[in-house]
Amino acid sequence: MPLTNRLQYYRRIFSAYLLPGKSQLTFWHETPEINRNLRTDQLGEYYMTFAEKADYPGHHDANGIPMLDYRGKMGLQYNPIAIAQWGLGNYNLLHRTGDPARRQNLVRCADWLLSNLDQNPQGIWVWKHHFDWEYRDTLRAPWYSGLAQGQGISLLLRAHLATGNANYLGAARDAFKAFEKPVDEGGVAFVDARGDWWIEEYIVQPPTHILNGFIWALWGVHDMFLATGESPYRAVFDRGVKTLERNLERYDTGYWSLYEQSGTRMKMLASPFYHRLHIVQLKVMHRLTRAEVFAQFADRWGDYLGSRSGRMRAVFWKSLFKLLYY
Repeated sequence: MPLTNRLQYYRRIFSAYLLPGKSQLTFWHETPEINRNLRTDQLGEYYMTFAEKADYPGHHDANGIPMLDYRGKMGLQYNPIAIAQWGLGNYNLLHRTGDPARRQNLVRCADWLLSNLDQNPQGIWVWKHHFDWEYRDTLRAPWYSGLAQGQGISLLLRAHLATGNANYLGAARDAFKAFEKPVDEGGVAFVDARGDWWIEEYIVQPPTHILNGFIWALWGVHDMFLATGESPYRAVFDRGVKTLERNLERYDTGYWSLYEQSGTRMKMLASPFYHRLHIVQLKVMHRLTRAEVFAQFADRWGDYLGSRSGRMRAVFWKSLFKLLYY
């Protein structure tokens, strides 16, 4: 990341953490929690609770859709991932309480996703982010994300289940096509030299295989199979599961988990928040697949979390990575 972009990044982070008011981090940093009501045999409540996100206290537009405050020149922005997570949290609460206000929020979210699903230059239907984002490279607006595709699909399928609106199912099918195309053809999938199939959260070259984004997106693939019962969706999910099983060891440092496969000399460790998220996600993957490798890594990474020296070491190397790279 160029120096000027890096300075802008740290200015934004400083503003988000230290200045008063609700920033975009207010939304993202809910404590990761597995949903004890999750079903593995049919489409039901979402796999994580997202209870705090359902009651996001930050800005909403005139239609009640949450907007995140990125501060500075970026200001208030729609983020498709955040909107989908807000809707999924509301779906969970609707499922438990039958509250009409939760149903209204679910429909608002689904309608926003329906009206904002747009074709990219290659003709693939995606949810676009209409602001620049500093990552390894600058993601220029309008950029799209495999994570947005997966969670948008998860929300639309539950909205279809709750309302019977066939347009939601149709849009989910359209959005799924991004998983069937490689990134160089406008999709969000990447097949590596070993034949492993990945969903990329950020579309950069070479790809970075962000772990949490891949797993969250993969749940959207699983939801397509649960919602339709169609075997091609199950085959795609199984392919992603195999990729995870073959590569989880690459995310293990012996004392902490990695955020991604950065390809840099120094590896990018997960922050404490994302390390906890990885543990929850792996527990969900074990519930969905019964593959013991996911439970084993969840337990191992849970043990890392209990080590004070490991936590301090991870925070140090994570901070140094951010200073040196992105």
